[in-house]
This record gives sequence, C-alpha cells and structure tokens, in this order.
Amino acid sequence: MKKILFASIALAVVLTGCNTVRGVGQDVSTAGHAVSDTATKTQEKM
Repeated sequence: MKKILFASIALAVVLTGCNTVRGVGQDVSTAGHAVSDTATKTQEKM
C-alpha cells in the first residue's frame, strides 16, 4: 500500500514538473519572438 502511494505521489510530482518546464519554455520562446519582432521592426525603420 505504501509503495503504491509513494509511486502515485512521485508520478504526480514528475508530471507537474514536466508541465512547469514546458510552460517556462513556452514563455521564453514567446519572449524571444517578441524581441525578434521588435528588432525586425526597428531594422525596417532604419
């Protein structure tokens, strides 16, 4: 019983960590696109 409980908790922590890392990756990607778009617009104005 304790092994099943421990495995369930460990699985929940691992899956939560994966979603958190994925979310951070998406946020960083979005920020990168914003910087890139701003650089492109500035370059077009010059």
